[in-house]
Amino acid sequence: MRKHSVIRRSALSLTGAILALVSTSSSLHALPDKPASCGATRTSITAVHYRRVLRSTHAPASSTLRLVKELPLPGSASRFDYQSFDPTTHRLYVNHMNAGETLVFSTDSGRIVGRIAGVPRATGVMAIPSLHRVYVSAAGAHEVVGVDDRTLQVVQRIGGIQFPDGIAYDSDVGRLFVSDESGSADVVIDVATGEKLATIALGGEAGNTHYDSISHCILVAVQTRNQLVAIDPVSEKIVRRYDLAGSEHPHGFVLDQPGRLLFVSCEGNAKLLVLDLTTMRIIGTYNVGESPDVLAWDPEWRRLYVASEGGLLSAFWVDGTDLHPAGEYRAPHAHTVGLDSHTHRLYLPLQDVGGRPVLRVLAPSN
Repeated sequence: MRKHSVIRRSALSLTGAILALVSTSSSLHALPDKPASCGATRTSITAVHYRRVLRSTHAPASSTLRLVKELPLPGSASRFDYQSFDPTTHRLYVNHMNAGETLVFSTDSGRIVGRIAGVPRATGVMAIPSLHRVYVSAAGAHEVVGVDDRTLQVVQRIGGIQFPDGIAYDSDVGRLFVSDESGSADVVIDVATGEKLATIALGGEAGNTHYDSISHCILVAVQTRNQLVAIDPVSEKIVRRYDLAGSEHPHGFVLDQPGRLLFVSCEGNAKLLVLDLTTMRIIGTYNVGESPDVLAWDPEWRRLYVASEGGLLSAFWVDGTDLHPAGEYRAPHAHTVGLDSHTHRLYLPLQDVGGRPVLRVLAPSN
């Protein structure tokens, strides 16, 4: 009798183990939820049920931008371009475009901690902490380069892109969307395989590209058509085109996603436009420096910064949906600005100050 009881218990244990194994196997092979498609309509890039969130700000009352320090940078006295901040490592990736490298700057230690070589004419850059990957648009090689952020070694090269520039990432579909500026297209790349999946013709030169997680749309500025284009990242097709009234050659833009605002810089007429994504109407137009290029958005302090080729950094603070000037800072070639979202400090790499490149660190006054 005892022997049979032991056998029954063993059989039950074996059955339980098999069921557990089947359950685990099923969960490993379960298909992910279907990614949401782009929700752009003729009059909105916001879902009907979504209610905008205009967060309160705790920014300093003063509008003065003060110089914290100036640091020498390695490399030649040549042009810089886009920057990307990794909030998990407090690293700022700065593209030294005409030196053909990406500088890795620690905002904690205040020094360069690495240099990524082999990226000729480095334009766009995007750090993706969840993938331990940094993607750089190496326009001089007509490719996008994937770099392991732990080793700073190149692990992917995706070629066949005429002039790669801005980079966006949709984690739901696992794809990069890259502005091919002179190729008049947005290029789709699978991050897992490094394969170029599609080339989406825009009908005009591509400005910057961003992913809007609220509408699940890839947004692209088509600068030679003065338009904003919404792309469905699932079907990889254009869903809507929106004319940007008052714009001339819109290139750079950033999003206040919860507030449903889009800020776009217009190189041709030195304007900053504010687009309401709930109505697709321009609700504000502001003067900025000549040939505005790179923008930075501080969501906690609700401050916007616009860097211009003419050497002017314009600051604004946002109250609800209204923008208010919040100071200016002038420096030669100050056309790119980076932001540490923890400290709210700004980073301006300048190509030639006394014959060498430098990094100026600014902060809003307290």
